[in-house]
Amino acid sequence: MSSNPSPIDIDPAKKLPAALYVVATPIGNLDDMTPRAIATLKAVDIIACEDTRTSGKLLNHFNIDTPTWAYHEHNSEVQTPKLIERIQSGYAVALISDAGTPLISDPGFQLVQAAHEARVKVVPVAGVSAVITALSVAGLPSDKFTFVGFLPAKTHGRQKLLQTYHERSETLIFYEAPHRIIASLEDMATVFGHKRSITYCRELTKTFETVVKSSIGELIEFVKQDSNQQKGEIVLVVAGHSAQKQLDESVQHDKLLLRLLEDLSVKKAAALASDITGVKKNALYQRLLQLQQQDS
Repeated sequence: MSSNPSPIDIDPAKKLPAALYVVATPIGNLDDMTPRAIATLKAVDIIACEDTRTSGKLLNHFNIDTPTWAYHEHNSEVQTPKLIERIQSGYAVALISDAGTPLISDPGFQLVQAAHEARVKVVPVAGVSAVITALSVAGLPSDKFTFVGFLPAKTHGRQKLLQTYHERSETLIFYEAPHRIIASLEDMATVFGHKRSITYCRELTKTFETVVKSSIGELIEFVKQDSNQQKGEIVLVVAGHSAQKQLDESVQHDKLLLRLLEDLSVKKAAALASDITGVKKNALYQRLLQLQQQDS
């Protein structure tokens, strides 16, 4: 079993211990770059980048002149052993992706896995992740969630994969490419239903950030009517099956309570609604009081 070192206080003027440093970078707003990430990237010997041109803009912004190596899905088989050999020879190597935390929908897993197998130290330098950023603003249950990533490119593959998640109770998180967003949402409507709750997160932390919580059916129309919503980086956060069922039941209970309240007192309306739904009377009584406050 490999072990990680304890967190390290980094002085850019000093050489870092030989290790693989997995460094999170901003997903849009450069102010989200942490001081520790900047110090780490300045102090390592090599930065392995998903795209050296994309990362070059970030590194130039923070005056980081550390040498970079291209490390992506097309060269990882060749580059992985070379980087591990460098670390074993005493080099400190940082791994970054184009944006966010490495290994989330990028090839970094192979390098981290190889580091553990070679008993090389792996140090996380925490920061932004689009998955957690989207979940934090989605307004959907966050105690349990599954990150699915990108859906298949073709309709048959998408619907087949989505069907495996149809009955899942936890919140589901997807990435999607802008040119496929409408087709993917339509497939979600086919499999999950038009009423399933969803939060659409586009261009998070950037100038044209969009966060919209609605049903899948309503979201399809929103995206179709605005071509700007078919551009940029997109994260979809979808309610789980049981969460949607609870939401639907809650809406029905509210309608029932309000109808009973037209003819009965709060106490009697809650008691009768409890007999009809099986929900505890006190919970319904408290909900009725909330509904009255909202109407006042």
